[in-house]
Amino acid sequence: MSTKTTDTVPTPVGDARVTWHLAPEPRLVLAVSHGAGGGIEARDLRALAAALPARGVSVALVEQPWRVAGKKVAPAPKTLDVAWTALWPALEKPGLPIVAGGRSAGARVACRTARGLGARAVLALSFPLHPPGRPEKSRADELTGAGLPTLVVQGGRDPFGRPEEFPAGTGLVEVPYADHGFAVPKRADLGQDAALTLITDAVADWLEGLGG
Repeated sequence: MSTKTTDTVPTPVGDARVTWHLAPEPRLVLAVSHGAGGGIEARDLRALAAALPARGVSVALVEQPWRVAGKKVAPAPKTLDVAWTALWPALEKPGLPIVAGGRSAGARVACRTARGLGARAVLALSFPLHPPGRPEKSRADELTGAGLPTLVVQGGRDPFGRPEEFPAGTGLVEVPYADHGFAVPKRADLGQDAALTLITDAVADWLEGLGG
C-alpha cells in the first residue's frame, strides 16, 4: 500500500502540482511528468504509481503549470524546462535519489534537464524521437545528450519513433503492438493489462539495477 498526497508548487510560469504515491520504505523517488496531449491520468503513469511503491520507489506524478491552469495547448519547450527546474526542490524534500522521467514531451524535458539538476537517471516513456512521418526531424540528440543512465520504454508501433529507429546502444524496452499511449489493439497477442505489467516490471527491475 502507498500513501497518496498532493502538493501545489509555485514556479515562475504558474503553479505546478505534484501527486505523491509514497512507498512505505522508499529508497528513491521516480518523478514523472505527462506529455503535451494529456495529463497524469495516462495509463502508463497510473500503472507505475500503482506498482512501484511496493518495490521501494515513491512516485511523484508532476503536472506542469499549463495543465494545472486548465489550458489545452502546451507551451514552448523552454517554458516546460523552467517549470520542471523550479519545482525540482520539492522533489528533493524526501532526501532520496531522484530518477527524472516523463512520457513524450515530459521525457524530452527530463532528458534536457536531468544532469544539471543532479538526477540519478532518466526514464523516457514514449520518447518522441521525431514528429510522425518526419524521421528527418530527429530529436535523438536530446536523448543521447542526457548524460545519465537512461531507459526508453517504447511502443512497437509508436508513430513518433519505433524501437528500431533509436540510436544503437539505447537502453530500450519494447512494448509489442503498443502505440504512443501504450494502447494495444484488441486482436494483439499481448493484452492491455499484460502490456502495462511489462512496463512496470521493466521499470522496476531497471530502477533496482541502478543501486543506491
